[in-house]
Parts: sequence; C-alpha cells; structure tokens
Amino acid sequence: MSRVLIVTGGSRGIGAATARLAADDGWTVVLTYRSEEKAARNVVDEITQAGGTAQAMRVDVSEEDEVVRLFNDCQDRHRRLDGLVNNAGILPPIGSLKDISTERWTRTLTINTTGVFLCCREAIKSMARGGSIVNVSSMAAPLGAPNEFLDYAASKGAVESMTIGLAKEMGPVGIRVNAVRPGLITTDIHQSAGDAGRVERLAVSVPLRRAGTPEETAAAIVWLLSDAAAYVTGSILPVSGGR
Repeated sequence: MSRVLIVTGGSRGIGAATARLAADDGWTVVLTYRSEEKAARNVVDEITQAGGTAQAMRVDVSEEDEVVRLFNDCQDRHRRLDGLVNNAGILPPIGSLKDISTERWTRTLTINTTGVFLCCREAIKSMARGGSIVNVSSMAAPLGAPNEFLDYAASKGAVESMTIGLAKEMGPVGIRVNAVRPGLITTDIHQSAGDAGRVERLAVSVPLRRAGTPEETAAAIVWLLSDAAAYVTGSILPVSGGR
C-alpha cells in the first residue's frame, strides 16, 4: 500500500515542488491550499498525468476545525498517514519592528506557528505505524531578518524549537521530526512581501552566488521523509547555499 503524505501549502513554490517530487517517489499526496484553488488543481493534474496519486483540499491551517477536518478526511479516505510537510505560511510586508502592528504579529504567528502546531498535533494522532514530519522553517530564524520581517523570523524560530522538542517526544514511538531552513529561494512569496527583486538583489551574498530553487528544497524535504533518513530526527537542515 502506498505511503500517504499531507503537504500543507502545496499549490505553489516549495510546497508544489515537494508534492510533485514526493509523488514521483511513490507517495500518495494530499496537498492543501487556502486561496489558490486553480494552482492546486494544476499540481494535482500534473501528478496524476505522470502516473501518481494526489488530491487537493482547501484548508486554512490557522483554523483548528479545518485542520481537524483535514486529518479526519485523510483517515477516512486512506486509513493511514505516513508523512506530513508543514509548508503553509505567509511572509508579511517588509518593514521594521516599530511598524509591526499587534494584528500583523498575531496573524503571522497564528498561521506560521500555530498552524504547524495544529497539524503536528493531529498528525501524531494518525501515525500509528510511525512516520515522518518535516517542518519548513527559514534562514530568517537564525539571521533574525532585521529591518525586514522580525515577526516572520520569530514565527520560524518557534517552529524550530517545536521541531526539536517534538522529535524528542515522538522518537520512542517511531515518529521522526525534522525541519529544513530554506534560504533565498526563487518563489513568488517575496513579491507578496512587496519586494519582487529581493532574491536577485541578495543572491550575490550567498556563498554559492545564486538563489536556490523550490525543487532543490523539495529534494531535501523528500529525503528527510524517506527511509534513507531513518536515523535523522530533531535536525534542522539548511538549504541555503551556505548563507
């Protein structure tokens, strides 16, 4: 029976690349989206046309009842869950800390951190056979993102702490929990933050002298999900070109 994987935020960027690559690796993929229904359907179509199995569900990971519905639906349809990639998140507009409102701070942490908590909580209830969770963090966590988005960096720092703690909790029952730390990756999330040229401008600061691709990040994620990483848990893997 095929292994079953949930990828949140799977309609574009790193999430979509992960869904495609995981399907190529034999996973049955359940990908979620919040507003990009057409893009999500396109990813599902690409996977199925290539011979894989996938479905898309609209889920707001900041809403507890929607997350619970996602995992209940997965159990009803597939009777198992083997993997989870927590990729859904937002990058707020660039600015300094003094300009961050309480509303923005709360929204960023609710989606980026509480969403991961909710999905991890429901996933470990479903992983009776053991499993693997990969959380998508960011190089913003260790770098702090000064004068850009400290709230985003803080949300990802919390995800990394959660990753380490949950790995220690779940190790005895065979559930591995890791995170990847993407650096400058060529996705449209930077445009949504109001700086479409950010990746190109900062690429020269990367030791490899280029930005990364969603597919390169997805390769690290799918490796962490796989049996090849069977002795890896509680790890934070930078995918940042050395930045």
